[in-house]
Amino acid sequence: MLISIATLNFVVPAFAANEERIAELMKQIEALEAEARQFKGSIAEEHAKAQTLQRDITIIKKEIRGLEQQIVLTSTKISKTKVEITDMEGNIFETQQTIDRRRETVGELLIFLNQRDNENLMATLMKNENLSTFLSEAQQLANVNDKLLELIGDLRDQKQQLEISKINLEDKKDDLVSLNQEQSAKRSSLTGIKSQKDTILVQTKGQEAEYQKMLTAAEKKRSQLFLEMQQLESDAVTGGLFIIRVKAAGVPPRGTKLFVYPEDSYRLTQGYGMTTYAKRGAYGGSPHNGIDIAGGYGTPIKSIGSGKIIANGFNSGFGNWVAVQHDSFGLVSVYGHMSAFAPLRIGAKVAQEQVVGYEGSTGNSTGSHVHLSLYQDFFTYTKAGQLYFNYFDGSLNPSDYL
Repeated sequence: MLISIATLNFVVPAFAANEERIAELMKQIEALEAEARQFKGSIAEEHAKAQTLQRDITIIKKEIRGLEQQIVLTSTKISKTKVEITDMEGNIFETQQTIDRRRETVGELLIFLNQRDNENLMATLMKNENLSTFLSEAQQLANVNDKLLELIGDLRDQKQQLEISKINLEDKKDDLVSLNQEQSAKRSSLTGIKSQKDTILVQTKGQEAEYQKMLTAAEKKRSQLFLEMQQLESDAVTGGLFIIRVKAAGVPPRGTKLFVYPEDSYRLTQGYGMTTYAKRGAYGGSPHNGIDIAGGYGTPIKSIGSGKIIANGFNSGFGNWVAVQHDSFGLVSVYGHMSAFAPLRIGAKVAQEQVVGYEGSTGNSTGSHVHLSLYQDFFTYTKAGQLYFNYFDGSLNPSDYL
């Protein structure tokens, strides 16, 4: 294991200029990160609006389809009711004709009976063989007359019922026509609302696209600044202008399970390498140099392996951070964004799973988590009065050894 140390007393003027430039770059990067967060918030807000509008439009479309089906059904019912009314009118007409015919028959019988009543007894007897025949015919005529009168009464009742049914059908038709008009008016109103929301949705998506363009531009500029910083860091290493530098004796094969996760219960929020966020130029075209895991604010952060603390500090990027050099191969693990340090000094020995700090969201962080990096080549240097470590070079994928 090779360790070399250069104190601040040996800083050359060129490095002072570099430090000023790095400080300037950091300010610009922080401003761009703040701008990017604002754009992301605006994009998220516009996207949420678009999703809400899309859901509203989907619901309205469903309501319109339902109303159109109801309108068709109501129109069918109206047509059917019209046919029923026409049939009812025909039945009423036929019943009235039957009543009229029965009345004519009754009238003829009454005339016949009246004529018989006006005849004298002798003439009546002469027309019939005997008195019993006369009485029998009279009784039959009376029975027929009663039956006809009864039929007329029944027909009148039937006609009355038919007329009531016709009135009910006409009322039903009127109700259906009113319902049809209401449904058509509601469909028209919903169509207008949908049209308005469609317009707003187009505008919202357009605004989201504009914010996305602005975010892309900010991230591109941020990427360029990171590239310049990468060069400055490289110059600090090649010029020996670092505070402390540690190189591992070797790199174990991937899949060698040397370490444990720094939190007992966690979820991975960003992996190592060219993640989706990294592909957007978040790290100047470089991969994400560690993994992000979250267990909840204040969760104890434990050393992934035994070793000793070689550095700790604060900077605007990683917030509170601590570095542990491990007994295994001399690899260095770094834990960033901590809310607080454990009471351990530089040089203190730590055991595997010993608490070195607590999860937080200090520095450039959008939520509580711990950033875990693993280095085969680790060095620290100052920028704008803050202690930084190398971001770009010498990192390994921690997941390969956990």
